[in-house]
Amino acid sequence: MARIAVIGAGMGAMAAAARLAVAGHRVVVYERTETYGGAVRRFERDGFAFDTGPGLLPVPAVFRDLFIKTGKEPLEDLVELVQVDPSSRHVFADGTAASLPNASRAGVVTALDEALGGGAGQRWGDFLIRAREAWDRTRRPLLEEPLWPNWSVLADQEPYPAVPHKRLLRTRRASTLAEIGAWELRDERLTALLESHALAYGLEPRTAPASAAVLPYMEHAFGTWYVRGGMRELARAVYERCVARRVEFVFGAEVARVLEKDGRAAGVELADGSVVDADHVVADVDPARLRALTDRPLDEDGDVRADPAAPRPVRFTLLLALRGPREAGAVHRTVVHAPDREAELDFLASPGGDEPRCPTVTVLRPDDPALRPDDEHESAVVSAVLSGEADWDDEGTVRRYTDFLLEAAGRAVPALRERLLWHEVRTPGDTGSETGARSGAVPAPSLAADRGRFLHPANTTRLPGLYRVGGWSHPGGGLPHAGMSGALVAGLIVEGPQFRGSQ
Repeated sequence: MARIAVIGAGMGAMAAAARLAVAGHRVVVYERTETYGGAVRRFERDGFAFDTGPGLLPVPAVFRDLFIKTGKEPLEDLVELVQVDPSSRHVFADGTAASLPNASRAGVVTALDEALGGGAGQRWGDFLIRAREAWDRTRRPLLEEPLWPNWSVLADQEPYPAVPHKRLLRTRRASTLAEIGAWELRDERLTALLESHALAYGLEPRTAPASAAVLPYMEHAFGTWYVRGGMRELARAVYERCVARRVEFVFGAEVARVLEKDGRAAGVELADGSVVDADHVVADVDPARLRALTDRPLDEDGDVRADPAAPRPVRFTLLLALRGPREAGAVHRTVVHAPDREAELDFLASPGGDEPRCPTVTVLRPDDPALRPDDEHESAVVSAVLSGEADWDDEGTVRRYTDFLLEAAGRAVPALRERLLWHEVRTPGDTGSETGARSGAVPAPSLAADRGRFLHPANTTRLPGLYRVGGWSHPGGGLPHAGMSGALVAGLIVEGPQFRGSQ
């Protein structure tokens, strides 16, 4: 039995902790805040409740697998999963709107044809077929296996297939997501639909590789799901599974340093000066913070590494308390597209230049009695992913984005201004204080191509016995991927012969 110290109580950390405990190891989790869940938190006021992090679950199979592997009760016995249908409603800049059925290609094709006309649905359906090829080529190395030693194969090859030119006897290969929209979709609204999946992670479509086409394909293939009671219920279920497997949690315990002995990780030192010995250390923290906890570089020369100085996207959120019941036919998720696509992308690429621009905004309106004081009220969450270079301590900047988000939400919620009781602003600073991520950054998904710029650091590090886990490590990006990275790390420790703990 090995002694394992886990830094952080995020979803990836808890997934790894539960799997390691089932394998017979003694696991202790050290969390700097007073609760579990990382970014999966809840805000409550006046009988209203809100998810302050992810509001939807895109790939529930990851957590189903976690619960199957760590106990007798399956996930559905512990939380109620609801398939969101329609998956989303899109309100485009020209005022047209389309509601897309959940996980139905034929339904989506029909809905887009009816809303946008001109064969738009068929073009989107053809795109999904090609996106599936990119998914099939990258699923295993990006989601299900430790990062390959020859990861440069993923960095150098674009998995999105070349498309025959309509009039020329040759094929052409898109190198960016924006090129897919321009060449294949040929409709500004379809392009906005495509790019909204990248913008949700702060990716600039004109520089994001074409492999980002897997993002809308994953939503189409696996559906969109909601956890009744809010996503915090999923964090609670994972935490309770850890406790049932005898994982120990120490809250209010900030790790100040990863200890090293005989060339390998040997435990952690806490901020109060106490020392904890361990055979392995698993870290669910921002790569920049993890570097600060060690006395040496964590990556071999030429290995995948995150640039700690590079600007990273952040999430700005409004929590809305509304009077009056949710209207009949209201959609759970509405994406309100930016009124000026080019201005939004230009500002995302160079946030220090022009005045802030109205971004693409997501409005979540779950029909969930657990999140409102009674049926005569409604709670809603409005958010946008933005550049992290803005000055979020400046009241003018916060006020400007608050106005942007309220204006966009008004296109999704009838009579919003008249119904608004109060709103709570959640800046990237709030996210940073809860997760420890520099500037409150949110992790982007791991993607192939583009010289490895969108690959996350491997779960193993240069320091034997120290492992990365969570959204900032391979596979990285998003709630299900954090859970998958937890499974990979547990497998490396339990199954890898060079990582077996002392008996």
